[in-house]
Amino acid sequence: MNVDPKISFGYADVGEVKLHYATAGNGEPLVLLLHGFPEFWYSWRHQLVGLSDEYTVVAPDLRGYNLSDRPTDISSYAVEKLVADVAGLISHFGRRDGAIVGHDWGAAIAWAFARQHPELTRKLAVLQVPPFEVWKRNITVRQVLASWYMFYFQIPWLPEWTGRRDDFALLARTLKGTSAVKVFTDEDIGVYKESWRTSGLMGPMNYYRANILGGLFRHQRDHETPPVTAPTLFVYGEKDHAILPATVRNVGRAVAGTYTEHRIPRSAHWVQQEAADEVIRILRDFLAQ
Repeated sequence: MNVDPKISFGYADVGEVKLHYATAGNGEPLVLLLHGFPEFWYSWRHQLVGLSDEYTVVAPDLRGYNLSDRPTDISSYAVEKLVADVAGLISHFGRRDGAIVGHDWGAAIAWAFARQHPELTRKLAVLQVPPFEVWKRNITVRQVLASWYMFYFQIPWLPEWTGRRDDFALLARTLKGTSAVKVFTDEDIGVYKESWRTSGLMGPMNYYRANILGGLFRHQRDHETPPVTAPTLFVYGEKDHAILPATVRNVGRAVAGTYTEHRIPRSAHWVQQEAADEVIRILRDFLAQ
């Protein structure tokens, strides 16, 4: 892996698990970059460097991924545990709060974190994924079909087996085939494969097993879902095949603080890599406000 010399690495003991992280810069505030499935810190490599001149930027491997601890039981991946990991990272870096940025599962964690810990959330930026209640409110048959993999991942061991076959060929094809802009080089795919060999796929699959079905069938009234009070940015690549445009309608209704939305027409799901420079600029403008 060719890593920019501005990036260094470390480990944080956040209580229940130890998390590996990449970091760059030493400014203020702390900016935490939370990745999604099936990635690791590497998905934020451009933003780590691009924001490091002004901020302390940290991209952890979430629990279950790459070099972070990998609990084996499904309950260890409940969103409350993932939120606690983020709080532990802020404490590890000696900060009172942080700007939380999340993509895919990292976005789901970021939404939950901002609601459960408004006192620790200086700002919130989420990429591609709306809050779960917005996802449910906007759900369509097309979205259910696009989300087939979330239900497939509920099956024990079979998704891990199919994911590992032929040296992770299915996952590699997924990354390359679902990007609107061809950003995943053979070298990038090799880096991802090494990560999947290191951690296996059980932890990443357990995110879906621990949270999806319970969230779908849990009824919550509006007053039981508090709005996000932190200044919030939502970034959406409009060619996403997994989170359809209709599913991200009215995301701002979940936010009581100032809300900004930015659409990137040419990008698909892997937006911080497909439109790396634009995402850096958007984040920089948002953090500076």
